[in-house]
Amino acid sequence: MDKIRDTANSHDRIFFIEVMGRDAGFLAQNSAIASGAEAAIIPESATDVDQLADFIERGKRKSKNSAIVLVSEAQKDGVGGAFYYADRIKKEYPQFDARVTILGHLQRGGTPTAYDRILASRMGYAAIEALLEGQRNIMIGIKNDEIVYVPIARAVKMNKPINQELITVLNVLSM
Repeated sequence: MDKIRDTANSHDRIFFIEVMGRDAGFLAQNSAIASGAEAAIIPESATDVDQLADFIERGKRKSKNSAIVLVSEAQKDGVGGAFYYADRIKKEYPQFDARVTILGHLQRGGTPTAYDRILASRMGYAAIEALLEGQRNIMIGIKNDEIVYVPIARAVKMNKPINQELITVLNVLSM
């Protein structure tokens, strides 16, 4: 995203960057905070094009000539994705040069950190132990740095709410 920011700044563009997150926006939200994006469009929070234009206009008033908007790949109402928002901006605010970059699954992978490797080892060991104990239909997880076993039926029903404090952080930092 740093490279996209360079292009956005040098060409006075708005980039809509689409990341994974069909049902949950934590990747878009956290990526927006980490990259200094102006906004994040996530399924847990309604965003209309006028709110989006307000973010962008606010940036322009503060001498920003570009904007980065992170977008979860789809919205709850079935409408969404980066192309949807870019098209709306192009039609309703033609003074903005809007572009789309879809990171999607390109964001997966990368070189694991030591923490990643240790966590994977702990969880792999716990999975083997669970099998040896005869446990079935569970998910290995971690909570408060402790390994936990969660029944699959419960794991797929749980919906982790978005951290509202992080939305505030993004809004304040993007000013």
